[in-house]
Amino acid sequence: MIHYPQIDPVALSLGPISIYWYGLTYVGGLIFAWWLGKRRAQLAQSPVSEEQIDDLIFYAALGIVAGGRIGYALFYGAGSLWDDPLRVFRLWEGGMAFHGGFLGVVIAMWLFSRHQKIEFGALVDFIAPLAPVGLALGRIGNFINQELWGRPADVPWAMVFPGDPLGLARHPSQLYQFAMEGILLFFVLFWYTRSPRPHWSAAGLFLLGYGLFRSFAEFFREPDAHIGFDALGWMTRGQLLSLPMIAIGAAIMIWAYRRDAKK
Repeated sequence: MIHYPQIDPVALSLGPISIYWYGLTYVGGLIFAWWLGKRRAQLAQSPVSEEQIDDLIFYAALGIVAGGRIGYALFYGAGSLWDDPLRVFRLWEGGMAFHGGFLGVVIAMWLFSRHQKIEFGALVDFIAPLAPVGLALGRIGNFINQELWGRPADVPWAMVFPGDPLGLARHPSQLYQFAMEGILLFFVLFWYTRSPRPHWSAAGLFLLGYGLFRSFAEFFREPDAHIGFDALGWMTRGQLLSLPMIAIGAAIMIWAYRRDAKK
């Protein structure tokens, strides 16, 4: 059993202003996406120019924040945003839903593709490897905030979180998700996109990979107390929301390769 290392959620205080680690993880993810996007834009097959990367990241940031916060309210019932719309921008309070953020980014990229006259399939393939490191950093933010911890466990690396009223040793599931949905998914997508692939296939692989990794990690994560299990006595809300990603991702990849073979 490992005791949680006491980490102050506040990274820096400047008088009345506090800068939280959780917010910094999102900033770090966007900076990494910007840097990698600039490098990928130099490739001959890139549908995006280096000059367009700044606007692309701006669109993505808006989609992440708005989609993530609205999705949290819709998918996890954490109170209405109508009463306090500015909650959307208070990232340090937590309360971000990946599936909402994902939909927000899809909408933002669709708008960006129309504005910049870029083929949507080529654009989503381009951004697929840019996202996982940001997801990894977000899970580190969850770990620092002592939220989304795991189920009770007796493994040697089980951890006691001070914020847990039961004081149980639990799976550090945030770190599992950091490793799978973030780091592992990044390397899979980075390797996959090093060579030319059929249009839409990288986007399909992102959907498929994230859905599978998230569904597996959910077996170690404590379900939300106000929701519990959604189906079959064991399926969580995260797994239920990931099922469409797995199905759609697999279908997109099959379709992309079949279309490419016909060509």
